[in-house]
Amino acid sequence: MAAPSSLRFGDRGQRIGLRLITKVGSLPMLGNPEVRRTVESLLYRGSKGAFAAVEAASRRPFASRPGRGDPARTAPARPRREFDLTPSEDQEELRLAAARLADDIIRPAGARADADRSVPEGVRRAAAELGLHLVGVPSALGGIAEERSAVTAALVVEELARGDLGIATALLAPAAVATALANYGSSAQQATYLPALTSGSPPARASLALMEHGPLFDPLSPTTTATTRGSDLVINGAKSLVVGAAEADLLVISVLVDGVPRLVLVEAGTRGITVADDPAMGIRASTTGRIALDGVVVPATNLLGTTDDHLDAVRRARLAWSAAACGTAQAALDQLIPYVLTRQAFGEPIAHRQAVAFTVADIAIELAGLRLVVWRAASRLDQGKDAARLIAHARQLTATHAAQIGSHAVQLLGGHGFVKEFDNERWYRDLRGAGILEGVLLT
Repeated sequence: MAAPSSLRFGDRGQRIGLRLITKVGSLPMLGNPEVRRTVESLLYRGSKGAFAAVEAASRRPFASRPGRGDPARTAPARPRREFDLTPSEDQEELRLAAARLADDIIRPAGARADADRSVPEGVRRAAAELGLHLVGVPSALGGIAEERSAVTAALVVEELARGDLGIATALLAPAAVATALANYGSSAQQATYLPALTSGSPPARASLALMEHGPLFDPLSPTTTATTRGSDLVINGAKSLVVGAAEADLLVISVLVDGVPRLVLVEAGTRGITVADDPAMGIRASTTGRIALDGVVVPATNLLGTTDDHLDAVRRARLAWSAAACGTAQAALDQLIPYVLTRQAFGEPIAHRQAVAFTVADIAIELAGLRLVVWRAASRLDQGKDAARLIAHARQLTATHAAQIGSHAVQLLGGHGFVKEFDNERWYRDLRGAGILEGVLLT
């Protein structure tokens, strides 16, 4: 029997309506048969001119607010008495909500969003109505979580990425910042920044920026530095592949302070920040950009958490990327199996050829293995145990097998794998980055 529920929804959760959405499908945007056509019409409006190399002076301002007492935190997840990978009732509801969003909204929008390097506003509105960006935020701070659960986050990330990894990355970038504030922020930081991320209309755009340009980048040794000057920090450096950099209102940036890595909150309108386009091979819908920080001054109180929290964020981000890789690899497998069963060659389905059958079996085996490692690592995090080794295993499996799964799926589609008529071409490009990108997502 599965353990007691690890996530409870209070009045705020009821307000978002996750239970009604998943049980009854009552959300109009999901149940309306016109949704697909509406989304497609939004997609064809074209991109907004993604290239930008300007001072980010027009971003949403955040009014500083004093905190009250200790910061609010989600309680640790209740450990299960037995080894059981069955999702709890609430976890299953969240997974089903994410799966419905992926199938009805994200998947139809994926191809055009990739081509335009932009997520349609209709997709963003649908995701915001579901409230999945609040999974890591406690109800006391406007979220829907009573307990911190990496397993729940992994389930949601996987389902959204099954729809499209680029769109999922864009949708989950603000959620990662909200989760970081909930887990590591002071009460003043939570009071200042979280309301705009949890209840804004529309919610603020935000991104977790860890990546830097250059080979063999180590997120635990960033070259971006922050020097103490009185009660301020002066930041110099650059971050690459920052999701939604041109539109972000708030950034959480990794820096080196006094020789140790830390996270720091930086409002995008701060003087000295310059944003340039930084298109990538994959996750193109997330509109990645490069951020240069030249003498950016922020209060020292903007340091977010401790050095240990920085390490925790890096590990949880890596686990989230592995969970996302599971979702996209599952999508590739789901598209591949019907194809090899119906595609005829020499008078029989190509699935009857051993080389094809064994390759499909290998994809399923490697995917199942990766998913098991991700769930075990997330489960250890929920139990308050050290999951570093399992997260490292998940990261290595993702880097080795995720791109291989994408490559095999493209090859088995033959000529169809080379054209954009089939989604596997896009998923292959997305999976290439799942094992090397740092930050953005968070469990």
